[in-house]
Formats: sequence, C-alpha cells, structure tokens
Amino acid sequence: HVQLVESGGGSVRAGGSLRLSCAASGYTYSSYCMGWFRQAPGKQREGVATIDRDGTTTYADSVKGRFTISKDNAKRTLYLQLDNLKSADTAMYYCSIKFTLRPACDYERYTNWGQGTQVTVS
Repeated sequence: HVQLVESGGGSVRAGGSLRLSCAASGYTYSSYCMGWFRQAPGKQREGVATIDRDGTTTYADSVKGRFTISKDNAKRTLYLQLDNLKSADTAMYYCSIKFTLRPACDYERYTNWGQGTQVTVS
C-alpha cells in the first residue's frame, strides 16, 4: 500500500511563501508520476504540478513561474515550493502517485491520496 502524508501548509499573506512536503512510502523505484493537486471549497480538484522519476516536471498554467515541484529520492519525499502566493491559491493541497508506462505525466488516473494540507492566503 502506498502511504502519503502531506505537511507544511499554513496561513500566509498574499505574496508570501510556503513549502509543502509529502512523505511517501510503500512504492519501489520504477516508472511513476508524482503530483500535487488542490481543491478549494465548492470546486473540483485540479492538478497543480507533476514530476516523474527522472525529474521532468509539468505545471498548471495558473501556478507556472510561482510554484516549483521537486523530490528527494533518498528521503522519499515530494515537495512543492509555493512562492508569490495569491488568494486564489487558497485550497487543500494533496499529493498523489501513480505508476505508468506513458512517456509523460498528466493529471489523470491518480488513486492514492494523502490527507491533505491546508493553504490559506489572505
């Protein structure tokens, strides 16, 4: 079983920064996509960023240039650096992982989720 635990959320002023972490366990080194998603109250969950085993990243247009996804393989931890936060970034942030043979990561068919960490920007 894949276990994912998000942390690092909080309440910050617009323009501030946060660094989210996702501790992952229960998977082996293989072809995978790891992603950050977010869901605001009353809205559907949306993809934020992905990273594959080799470090190739994708970003939603709404966060490109402000957020950075990264990972530490030794620590089995996924990160999301959120800079220049805006009120529209307020949401519950989740991480997930999927194993895929597709050549590029996308935001579809993720089934394992952490408990989420709240980001509130005022």
